[in-house]
Amino acid sequence: MKTAYSTYLRQLFILSAIISLVALAARFMLPDNYVSPALPFLIVFFIATSILSFYYLLRETKKRFIRFVNGYLLTIAVKLILYALILIAYAYLYRSDAVPFMIWFFILYLFYTIFESVSIIRYSGTSGREGQNNESNT
Repeated sequence: MKTAYSTYLRQLFILSAIISLVALAARFMLPDNYVSPALPFLIVFFIATSILSFYYLLRETKKRFIRFVNGYLLTIAVKLILYALILIAYAYLYRSDAVPFMIWFFILYLFYTIFESVSIIRYSGTSGREGQNNESNT
């Protein structure tokens, strides 16, 4: 589990560095009203939520498959509610920056969700095959 988690963290930070470089380039190339000033905080927020949810899901893969599925659905539901609350609160508090914030939020959501889903599927697929190999050997 530690190897999978450390591999995930390394890949997550590489992805985040690439996204940060793109965001920095966008800051200089696009007009000011196209890039939200909250973008660096969004990147940190998505890193944190990805780390927490992957760690939780990694622990759930060690249990029965139905527990993993329930855990996966739970993390999706909790994150969607949290994301909706953040979007609503930010749009209410900072109306002038609401549209750029939502666009960048959606872009980051897509990248981090795809990355996290691929990572957990890749890990659960390999750990499931190892479990099948161990059962067939006995």
